[in-house]
Amino acid sequence: MPAELVLGAVQLGLPYGATNRTGQPSHAAALRLVGRAFDHGISTFDTARAYGNSEERLGEALSARPVRMVTKLSPLATLAEDAPRETVRAEVDASIAQSLCALRQDRIDCLMLHRAAHRISHNGAIWERLIERVEEGVILALGVSVQSPQEALEALACPDVQHLQMPFNLLDWRWRHDGVIAAILARPRVTIHVRSVFLQGVLAARDPSVWPRLSGIRATELIAHIDALVEDFGRCSPADLCLAYARGQQWVDGVVVGMETEDQLETNVSLFLRPPLLPPECRRIEARCPHVPEALLNPASWPALG
Repeated sequence: MPAELVLGAVQLGLPYGATNRTGQPSHAAALRLVGRAFDHGISTFDTARAYGNSEERLGEALSARPVRMVTKLSPLATLAEDAPRETVRAEVDASIAQSLCALRQDRIDCLMLHRAAHRISHNGAIWERLIERVEEGVILALGVSVQSPQEALEALACPDVQHLQMPFNLLDWRWRHDGVIAAILARPRVTIHVRSVFLQGVLAARDPSVWPRLSGIRATELIAHIDALVEDFGRCSPADLCLAYARGQQWVDGVVVGMETEDQLETNVSLFLRPPLLPPECRRIEARCPHVPEALLNPASWPALG
């Protein structure tokens, strides 16, 4: 089954992304965007407690509509590692209650850890409480949002993990080299969503000024390389190539794409109507892509543009 387009809602609650030039949309614009996404057949929406007022906006726009909400537990930034067990459980319950209220739901379709380390931190109290909430029916599925192959492998080794979200794009060699894709194929019932297919927009921008200034990165050469792939594989744009490559991975169930304008929505919907790349084409792209430094693949490590 082809990967679905998942609306990533971080931009609805925060001015997010290296190529974001419009900032956070207004309340009215956000509601229109989400409503149009639903009208286009998008039925899964990805958000988080930490995404400003993203959950509230989704809840208002989609109340009583048949959609799947995927959200993330609060990062629990103020929770001490040695906090008492009851304090930890109370913080988890508070985050869940806030999400339910904001999303206007009586249960959460999928709740992910925003910090993969929380699966075993605090003597396991966070994950233990989440499992109890699954048993109560408040949460239907548990997942983990990961940043690295090691986090992905550890999450996939846990039988209670039913959903995994990971960064992935045509330059990101890490998942193949470190055995993550093989581990995913061994857990076929785990839903896999990929994000960062445009690497915060830089892969699709054709603008060297938005690329991070990192040692070993020559933005103009990488842009030219991507443009050559666009032409050779008959795609209409770098964005089309990036999406077609992600959708061509048979282990990917959904592609999370952040959007802050209706024009972006219309573009992404139209690109999803085009055929994905075939697996042999994906392998040819992987063979041709340069081995970029790992620092490029983690936007959290990028220096501020200036």
